[in-house]
Amino acid sequence: MTAPKTPAACLIGWPAAHSRSPLIHHYWLRTLGIEGGYVIEAVPPEDLRDFVLRLSLRGFVGANVTIPHKEAVLALSTPDARAKTVGAANTLWFADGELRSTNTDVEGFIGNLDASAPGWDKADEALVLGAGGSSRAVVFGLLERGIKRIHLANRTIARAESLAKQFGPNVLPVTWDAVKDVLPRAKLLVNTTSLGMHGQPALDVDAARLPQDAVVADLVYVPLVTPLLAAAAARGLKTADGLGMLLHQAVRGFELWFGRRPQVTAELRVLVEADLTKT
Repeated sequence: MTAPKTPAACLIGWPAAHSRSPLIHHYWLRTLGIEGGYVIEAVPPEDLRDFVLRLSLRGFVGANVTIPHKEAVLALSTPDARAKTVGAANTLWFADGELRSTNTDVEGFIGNLDASAPGWDKADEALVLGAGGSSRAVVFGLLERGIKRIHLANRTIARAESLAKQFGPNVLPVTWDAVKDVLPRAKLLVNTTSLGMHGQPALDVDAARLPQDAVVADLVYVPLVTPLLAAAAARGLKTADGLGMLLHQAVRGFELWFGRRPQVTAELRVLVEADLTKT
């Protein structure tokens, strides 16, 4: 493969055709006046090792990594503390000739909360729904910001217990049935499950039980306003949606690859919203 004349990054996934990442990065390249590229590379699991180890030879300065490769790339790169702790990486870049990896879902989640609900980190207690890969990034970010008590609810309690054991005594596993009892104390509620997404069952959580000054975040971004966020907004609670996290998690990768730190602007959000709502 002939190396491109301008620096280029890619998205590695299987499948990956419907990603909005090219739309985001091409917007930043254009608005910052940078000659560069960003393409989708559909890479099946059996070809991942060869593709990643030859990333530079293929002309790429780095990459995003999505399902199902986020865990596998850890062994093919030098992960930072975040990627190690979360157990997954979504960003690759080269530094001093070495392929390194990180997980920007952490700062994407935190950055979106900071932008959407300033002061959210004054919460003493948080309730996180779900114990999958996204939940790990969320819990890591909350602990890093000093949240003292995180209740972690999952339908399979063993998964919540396993994750809580990894992160220490500030993370408390709770059964799904106990969620209703935790809600009145939770100043921050985060949904990391797919419940409420188009085509998925509804999320059966009563936002009316939350404190009046609670903040509600939902990682789902299709639909843009989930039933959980709509119920929270109807009560006047501050909310942070999944699209905001998607945009904020892309910032550091772009900076690592192209040397400029981009901004998440209203114009970019409108552009991606329009793409998400295409029929």
